[in-house]
Amino acid sequence: MKITINAALSAQTQSEYLSILVDQNALAKIQTTYQINDLDNLLNISQYKAGFAEQLPLLGKIEQQANAALLGLDDAAQVKPAKLAKLAQTILDNSQKKFKQISIDISALPQELHYLFALSLTQAAYGYDAYKSKKSTAILTQIDLISDVTSLDQAQVNLIQAVAKGQNFARDLGNCPGNICFPEYLAQQAIDLAEQYPQLLKVTVLEEAEITELGMHAFLAVSKGSDRPGRIISLEYRADLEQAPVVLVGKGITFDTGGISLKPGPGMDEMKYDMCGAASVLGTLRALCEAELPVHVVGTIAAAENMPSGHATRPGDVVTSMSGQTIEILNTDAEGRLVLCDTLTYVKRFNPAVVIDIATLTGACVVALGKVVSGLFSPDDALADEITQAGQESFDRVWRLPILDDYQELLNSSIADIGNIGNAGPQAGSITAACFLERFARDYRWAHLDVAGTAWVSGANKGATGRPVPLLVQFIANRIQND
Repeated sequence: MKITINAALSAQTQSEYLSILVDQNALAKIQTTYQINDLDNLLNISQYKAGFAEQLPLLGKIEQQANAALLGLDDAAQVKPAKLAKLAQTILDNSQKKFKQISIDISALPQELHYLFALSLTQAAYGYDAYKSKKSTAILTQIDLISDVTSLDQAQVNLIQAVAKGQNFARDLGNCPGNICFPEYLAQQAIDLAEQYPQLLKVTVLEEAEITELGMHAFLAVSKGSDRPGRIISLEYRADLEQAPVVLVGKGITFDTGGISLKPGPGMDEMKYDMCGAASVLGTLRALCEAELPVHVVGTIAAAENMPSGHATRPGDVVTSMSGQTIEILNTDAEGRLVLCDTLTYVKRFNPAVVIDIATLTGACVVALGKVVSGLFSPDDALADEITQAGQESFDRVWRLPILDDYQELLNSSIADIGNIGNAGPQAGSITAACFLERFARDYRWAHLDVAGTAWVSGANKGATGRPVPLLVQFIANRIQND
């Protein structure tokens, strides 16, 4: 999707479709700008009040502009970022399957919302039909934004388009069915990405023999239950830069049955989304390559399938992690923290400036925060503030939850150094999961994002969201600007 920003609608070129955002308190300004034929009479007959997302077709009412419509903002000064997705979807529902190019006059929208609205348009344009026999008929390829005064510049437009490509990539990977997207599939996607951007990326894929040599037995406790072997996948972006990298670690459980601690059947189809943390890492790296940002970043993915079999780990088994800490596996459905803990130890070799892990880790986080914001955990106040700010700027928001030492005792085990679930039942489930990971991330600055509630939506329109790609790209872009 190509996006441009323009001061005015070109008088020489007719747009295939023009949508004009209007403030109900400033309808007269639209008439001044576009000289709409018989507007007063049309408003009177239709009783159009420019309510939020209320449309008024203007077929043939604007000279040299056959297809046009007003789209209401109600009181523009009161529009909140959460409402932008509805505006974007309304416009695309009317145009995506009819026109290759459209124009949107965003002059009435507050300037501080221009970036987020443009980003919302790219998100609303996404569709996934890889496994449908009847493909989408959407033909829209270009959106020209119009505003005589805007906070958007070409650099921001370029970043939006890069984020869109990365987020769409993450959504495609998340939506891919579990009988296609195995650990080796994710590894191949990383290899293909590195081949697409050979000057920017280099890739390393560890297979289970190498993983065994490294002593990553917590990871192997998950992967050995499947006939599909696990992989540790690392992509290094701009390794030529002499700076400590931002390291992103993604949970890549390509399907999660729960293992021997088998999940209930209803909703298990959605467990293909348990690799959305990994998908977001790949999507973020794709966005960085598109934007060519000058920053050193490493993305490492712990890819495994969690299956019940004669080789699967049993509840009560004890394994030794790469760090040397022993783990009593009390529940094999708490597998994400097992693949992540060894990977958090592994990434120390990159001498990171910061490490952020991204994981669809706990149902407890969904109970706490629902589908609106992702859970953020970090003992580092400054890092947590950076991530929170990036979430606000990209409208890919997070909410910080505690990771206090008081919770660590809930992970005590009488058999091993640590249990993989809390010993107080369901209490503070997302917090104890974060506390578990924190024990393996004490040698560097670290934060954990629990995206179990935000990585996908359920129901008739289920699908991956590609979150938190916008947040991660914004976080990295902000670090470049602040350095």
